[in-house]
Amino acid sequence: MTETRPLPRSAILIVNAKSRKGRKLFRRAVTGLRAAGVEIIAAHAVRKPKLFAPAIREAVRSGAPMVIVGGGDGSLSSAVDHFVGHDCVFALLPLGTANSFARTLGIPLDLEGAIGVIAGGQRRRIDLGMIDGDYFANCAAIGLSPLIAESVPHGFKAWAGRVGYLSWAMLVLFRFKTFRLTVGEGDTAETIDALEVRIANGGFHGGTELVDDAEVDSGEIVVQAVVGKALPYLGWSWLTSLLRLPQRRQTTREFHGRALRVATDPPLSISIDGEVLAKTPVTARVAKGAIEVAAPAG
Repeated sequence: MTETRPLPRSAILIVNAKSRKGRKLFRRAVTGLRAAGVEIIAAHAVRKPKLFAPAIREAVRSGAPMVIVGGGDGSLSSAVDHFVGHDCVFALLPLGTANSFARTLGIPLDLEGAIGVIAGGQRRRIDLGMIDGDYFANCAAIGLSPLIAESVPHGFKAWAGRVGYLSWAMLVLFRFKTFRLTVGEGDTAETIDALEVRIANGGFHGGTELVDDAEVDSGEIVVQAVVGKALPYLGWSWLTSLLRLPQRRQTTREFHGRALRVATDPPLSISIDGEVLAKTPVTARVAKGAIEVAAPAG
């Protein structure tokens, strides 16, 4: 049996004050953490996005035993790079729209529940995904998700929330085109028609559990493709996944491995935990046991 280790009792808190709930809940988070017995060495509400990653990097390098990061999936994904190779626990407060990484780890989405995990949970060593040299926490996507991320008006997601975001997705769907996907290289490569691709380290994408077989401690990356040429099939795949119907597995193909080459025709943008940061072709791989996180006990 793997020995569990308790979480540190002191931490630095850094919140993305541009995230949907960040500015509103910052002071409540500080008060709640202290009331739960967590010593807050320092607390920062970062309002300028370009200063967020440097603040995380400085906090980790300061020698703090734990850094608590508050924000959405994009903020969390940009933070994890700085924990790799350091003896510092990554803890999170899910303050975004979809909060897919928190869902993957089983962390409550309400502030008090997430604080309860930080105060009374345990360390868990997890994998990270990688797109070429860029680490990511949960899931990268090719297809509709990057198209939405590139076109959604600035501030719309924070204002409209998850329902508004899904409504925008339906509008963008009319501009969407299918593509050819190639996974692998040389004699082992396979090419199929695809409607969407998820490169998954965790099971959740867009707040919905889509990749059942992706686990954050499996030691492998999963490339899941929604197959076909007709756009309604993509909607059917999402619906069956949302409702957890058995038919969801009939709409996808999966490729598993420690490293997989991913190419598309035509070349397409890739959103990494909600932020468009890469373009095909890329190599997707797993960084096994890359960081320690604050996770629910048991």
